[in-house]
Amino acid sequence: MSVARSTDPDRLGFDPARLARIDQHFGRYVDEGRLAGWQIVVTRRGEIAHSSTYGLRDREAGTPVEPDTLWRIYSMTKPITSVAAMMLWEEGRFELTDPVSRWLPEFADARVYDRGPVTSPYTVPAAEPIRIWHLLTHTAGLTYGFAQVSVVDGLYRAAGFDLTVPAGADLTAATRTLARLPLLFQPGSSWNYGVSTDVLGRLVEVVSGRRLDQFLTDRILRPLGMTDTRWWVDEPDAERLAALYAPNPTTGQVFRADSIGRAALTEPSWLSGGGGLVSTAADYHRFTQMLLRGGELDGVRLLGPRTVRFMTRNHLPGGRDLASFSPSGFAETVLEGIGFGLGFAVVQDPVPARVPSSVGEYYWGGMASTAFWVDPVEEVTALLFTQLLPSSTYPLRSQLRQLVYSALLD
Repeated sequence: MSVARSTDPDRLGFDPARLARIDQHFGRYVDEGRLAGWQIVVTRRGEIAHSSTYGLRDREAGTPVEPDTLWRIYSMTKPITSVAAMMLWEEGRFELTDPVSRWLPEFADARVYDRGPVTSPYTVPAAEPIRIWHLLTHTAGLTYGFAQVSVVDGLYRAAGFDLTVPAGADLTAATRTLARLPLLFQPGSSWNYGVSTDVLGRLVEVVSGRRLDQFLTDRILRPLGMTDTRWWVDEPDAERLAALYAPNPTTGQVFRADSIGRAALTEPSWLSGGGGLVSTAADYHRFTQMLLRGGELDGVRLLGPRTVRFMTRNHLPGGRDLASFSPSGFAETVLEGIGFGLGFAVVQDPVPARVPSSVGEYYWGGMASTAFWVDPVEEVTALLFTQLLPSSTYPLRSQLRQLVYSALLD
């Protein structure tokens, strides 16, 4: 185990002995063979109160998790793409109520699934256009093929959208194919986790006139000093990339999932704004600190503070939570007491989910069990990195909250 603290936790209101429970608890997952390794960072008021690593980034090679380990962050890409879109919004390039078809005309005649099997679905016209705020809030009616919950999910898989996209498709081609598939529901009428942020990434390209990777690098990653965040890992850094694992359904012991994990070692055919980035704890820490500070870090301002506050309020109609507004129940979050903003889940009431947190806390996670949260009330951020598919295997995120908030004493 490696533990490094850059400040005195007592001064930040944490009990050091209670913070040590984090390493003891999550260390057991590794010792029992249920995780290969992990990295955790907890901060308060912009200072690191706890930073630790444990286990191996690659069990087979015997290489340990180190501070500069590279992690597939998957859906933790979504908040970065959402910030990119809102940077353009701040420039007056669009309004949140604008139809997406203004920039992506392939969505002009969207249709909605009504009934029938995958082989012969019956659809109806969309009652209103997909708007940009629908993409940011996952209320557009788009889905994921790998969810395997609805007939529309099956139509996505039939079109080549599962954990990947149709072979050779770039972001432009993938988006055009998605636009031809029926929506799961009428835009704005429900919430469903899906490819909305990938379409949003294409929108960023068209509005800005630049490829998504170029825009993110020039406007977000390089200005924030996120120099290790990238779309794939070249050979010189391949050894730093953590291996991807999945649990044996009988024993719970992890096994290597190279069939999925090796994709991070080659340039992708498409730039997934919803799940394509690889990053480090240090880089994503800088992203969360920018959010905590209201859109600015070290003199670099990406967003205005009112924009960040606006993004991290619940935007679901009627102030509803995900439990009452989601048909499938599939997400990188619990649903009870949780709203959704412009790119983030937002805590409305921590009691229904039975997990300690602050009202107004916002967060997200990735399918390999990574997670982050930003608590503007307590001025706390937390990061969890590991590489275990799927993220629902263990309650790692809720357990980290238990351990962090029980260690906060002031």
